[in-house]
Amino acid sequence: MGNREIVVLMGTCGKSAGADRVYDKFASALKAKSIAGVELKQSGCAGLCYSEVNVRTFRDGKEYLYAQITEDDVEKFIDSEIIENKTYMEKILFEADPVDDTALFPKQKRIVLRNCGKITPTSVDDYIAKDGYKAILKALTMPPEKVVQEIKDSGLRGRGGAGFPTGLKWELTRKNPAPEGRYFICNADEGDPGAFMDRSVLEGDPHSVIEGMLIGAYAIGANHGYIYVRAEYPLAVKHCLKAIEDAKARGFLGENIMGSGFSFDLKTKEGAGAFVCGEETALIASIEGKRGMPSLRPPYPAEKGVFGKSTVINNVETLANIPWIILNGGSKYSETGYEKSRGTKVFALAGKIKKGGLVEVPMGTTLREVIYDIGGGMAEPEYKFKAVQLGGPSGGCIPERLLDLPVDYESLVKTGAIMGSGGMVIMDERSCMVDLARYFLNFTQNESCGKCTFCRLGTKRMLEILERICKGQGTMDDLTLLQEIAKKCSTSSLCALGGSAPNPVLTTLKYFYDEYVEHIVNKRCPAKYCKKLLTYTINDKCIGCTACARKCPVKAISGEKKTRHFIDQQKCIKCGACVATCKFNAIDTE
Repeated sequence: MGNREIVVLMGTCGKSAGADRVYDKFASALKAKSIAGVELKQSGCAGLCYSEVNVRTFRDGKEYLYAQITEDDVEKFIDSEIIENKTYMEKILFEADPVDDTALFPKQKRIVLRNCGKITPTSVDDYIAKDGYKAILKALTMPPEKVVQEIKDSGLRGRGGAGFPTGLKWELTRKNPAPEGRYFICNADEGDPGAFMDRSVLEGDPHSVIEGMLIGAYAIGANHGYIYVRAEYPLAVKHCLKAIEDAKARGFLGENIMGSGFSFDLKTKEGAGAFVCGEETALIASIEGKRGMPSLRPPYPAEKGVFGKSTVINNVETLANIPWIILNGGSKYSETGYEKSRGTKVFALAGKIKKGGLVEVPMGTTLREVIYDIGGGMAEPEYKFKAVQLGGPSGGCIPERLLDLPVDYESLVKTGAIMGSGGMVIMDERSCMVDLARYFLNFTQNESCGKCTFCRLGTKRMLEILERICKGQGTMDDLTLLQEIAKKCSTSSLCALGGSAPNPVLTTLKYFYDEYVEHIVNKRCPAKYCKKLLTYTINDKCIGCTACARKCPVKAISGEKKTRHFIDQQKCIKCGACVATCKFNAIDTE
């Protein structure tokens, strides 16, 4: 039989689908069958969230990836794969070259996600076996200025949303006098709805982020650092703590790293989950034990950051690129990409898409390729694609006619959207764009720290207008007022949260203006989503089962048994309970 590996992918998505139970079942079944020579391992998410629980194994020089494995599959899997050396055909997803991922992940280029799903994230030996910590050893032989230049040559820009050139940020910080020392911070406060890239990288490959921080700290001359990670990510926090402990034990962290004379102390700081703490100055305040609120810039963190000291803040995805760049060269990294956006970008596909999960594509890949060629298109093909929300609550909605747009910083800004951290929420024709704008305004209004007037009151007033429109109580003057308030918020807010909060409103007004007009003038929701604007009627399919009448909370439905029923429109409160109850598709909604 020889030595074999069974790898259960156990990121948060896998665990949600039952990966813990599958792993335990494998352990007990292998023991019960007295099968020796098989190593049962854990790994992080490979990005195939739609097919969890995923299990990998290797045989005859090939990798076999299985999907949607349950406890009931385990015995049959072992009998087929391990005992008979045959593919377990019921759940096989892919058979591939274990080194070349291009067949398993077509149109993708995996730099940030290179180890996710392949290594055990709590094993520093696994990371080292994948060339882990070779980049910091190489960097320590280079002058710090040369390290900075390598990152500048790569063209890497911050993946947290702003897209500021990473090498330039390092250079500016390094040149800034810092007699009391510098700090290097990893921003892992991922708060966008629909975004989970940073969480998955920290869960699946935490050492790559630590190594990226080490290289950055060496380059700018920092000896202290924090990983600021939200407490809502317990698995990511657990893996970070374990990775820091192991890195220290191997001499990659602490005093006189690998005899180089360079020292770096790294800690984690768990955030309480406030969206605004993703903003640099608010994050700094939170680390210092203060309330997480932004402050005016300048001074910038490079001048006055954590505890008043010069500081660099990079996000998780940015840092996971760094070891690859140092090992392969900045010019090699810059070969991938589009115009001023070099390298790759990780996106989290969510919403009404067939293959939800993580993808990493070269900059310049079109939205259509990401959504259809990689994401598989719509989850329910009978419903048409309507829009994609990019960049989370600070981003914008892009309509179908712009799907051939290349994904890069400048192209997305021209549409009114932004790259953001990489959340990509797909919507079909059942999504109401007015309600979508209301949803994101509700999020940003709740998350506003309240420090500046335009964000605190501007988002509140815009939310009230959108709520009125969704209830059929809006006027055409409201649209003019929405745009006026949005412009004031964009130009006058203290930080990026308030400044970008109007983006969902502005882009839906730009691309879906007719839907606003329908809500206001005709008191109609074209997507049939806004309940206050719906009318429920019963059609000829009704068999008089009385189920809807018994479920109606206001007794608005009447009729004799085994005859067609009717809805009293004066009594109907438009709750939709009748639609949810009817098994005969006898309720029409207009």
